[in-house]
Amino acid sequence: MDVVGLARAQFAVTGSLHFLFVVLTLGLAPLVAIMNTRHVLSGNPLHERMTRFWGQIYVINYALGVFTGLVMEFQFGLSWSRLSHYAGDVFGAPLAMETMIAFFLESTFLGLWIFGWHRLPRGLHLACIWLVTVTAYASALFVLVANAFLQHPAGAVERGGRLALTDPGALFTNPTLVIALPHVIGAGLTTAGFTVIGASAYHLFRRTAEREFFVRSLRVGVVTAFVGTLVVVGFGYAQFEPVKTYQPGKFGGAVPGTALDAMMGIGQTLQLIAMFGLLPLLFRDLLARWRWLHPVLMLMTPLPFVAAVCGWLAREVGRQPWLVYGKLTVADALTPGLTRTDVTTSFAGFVTVLGLLALVDYALIARAVRRGPSRVALGAADDPAAPLPVPAPTF
Repeated sequence: MDVVGLARAQFAVTGSLHFLFVVLTLGLAPLVAIMNTRHVLSGNPLHERMTRFWGQIYVINYALGVFTGLVMEFQFGLSWSRLSHYAGDVFGAPLAMETMIAFFLESTFLGLWIFGWHRLPRGLHLACIWLVTVTAYASALFVLVANAFLQHPAGAVERGGRLALTDPGALFTNPTLVIALPHVIGAGLTTAGFTVIGASAYHLFRRTAEREFFVRSLRVGVVTAFVGTLVVVGFGYAQFEPVKTYQPGKFGGAVPGTALDAMMGIGQTLQLIAMFGLLPLLFRDLLARWRWLHPVLMLMTPLPFVAAVCGWLAREVGRQPWLVYGKLTVADALTPGLTRTDVTTSFAGFVTVLGLLALVDYALIARAVRRGPSRVALGAADDPAAPLPVPAPTF
């Protein structure tokens, strides 16, 4: 494999590993916010316990995912410096916004939510998790703005051998962005929904003492998966028209075709399962009572992650040989003087670090799931022996 192939493979592997964290974060954030809202409005202790348990899963995934995002940023300067030189004035602005939102706003609000349990007024504490959700989606928006520009460089013209931004509004109305954003949001909801379903099925299969907790969680997971699959499949098909218009040869290659087929097959299967298999079984809690079905639900948990990675590969590989479609090829975007040894060394280092982070993330989440809601550190009272204080509502 030549230097260009190695650099492409490095970005594909590290990007795929990073997206595993992102897709779960986007799905869990609104679920935790809704659970927290239900607790504040109803005062039901079960809703608080659900918020703390699934919130802890979210925090674990977010904390480790932040580190994988840093690696993605390094690669632009390491392997693709000509991209930065040629399109940095346009492409770099949304990436800079994403970095500031993720590392300053989102992390700040998340920190306030984590450490503000029983310290902040309930209304203010609730606002923090909703701000976490809003900033998480804003971060996703700016990443997709940058990526959509690579797919279809709207709002920019070439001047003096570099791209210059002429219409900022065109970045946000880019046809390859408008439909891609809800598609990614749907993928996040689908992933979170089936993750909640799998974890709930694990506890129900083991007949743990937390039956009511996981029956409620199972309902949340099924409804979320149902909504998520409707959105992701619907907007997935809606993307074909703009792709046909702006990248007519995108899905002609064998590799993107294979990834596309896998994504579509898994997405449609999950939609049918959620719509006609799981949703009707919520009636009279049949899904919770049919223990023989629970191992199947657990085995389905990885499928949305696989579909998400396949979708990302189809979107990225399908525009080859262009990095900025019609403007800059992948080969021309490569850093001058980069050798196979350089890329091989960085490839091994990045994959090792990100692979370990992914394994640690899985191990910590699996451990938290196995322990169940009775052993959750997030939101615990300072004195475990004291009853939880109940601050007066602020609204």
